[in-house]
Amino acid sequence: MCRLMTPKLEEALKGFPLYSQDGKKGEAICCAIFVIGRVRWFIIEGEREGNDLTMFGIVIGLMEDEYGYVSLNEMSGIEIDLAKRGLGKGKLQVTRLENFEPKPLKEINDIRLKRFLARFED
Repeated sequence: MCRLMTPKLEEALKGFPLYSQDGKKGEAICCAIFVIGRVRWFIIEGEREGNDLTMFGIVIGLMEDEYGYVSLNEMSGIEIDLAKRGLGKGKLQVTRLENFEPKPLKEINDIRLKRFLARFED
């Protein structure tokens, strides 16, 4: 398993296998948040598949904000070479917000997430 898999993440996803929160919109429980730069993944479901974890959630900050699937192993491999961008030495990697406690998406204070969720309100 990759560097992003922790007992806390595994515990947070317990009870939220893939498809378990279909249709819940803003009421869906966000189990974890991953970030790199201004990109954020709000994870609401996940299941082990071999030595990987397939997760489902909302990604904010890419070309388009959207629901989608992401592999934890693939996410773990994402790196931005800061030197190539003239931003110093080293690499920027995806990290998980360590102190985040699971809560409904609608309770997360992120303006772009709130705008995204508003698109699906009745």
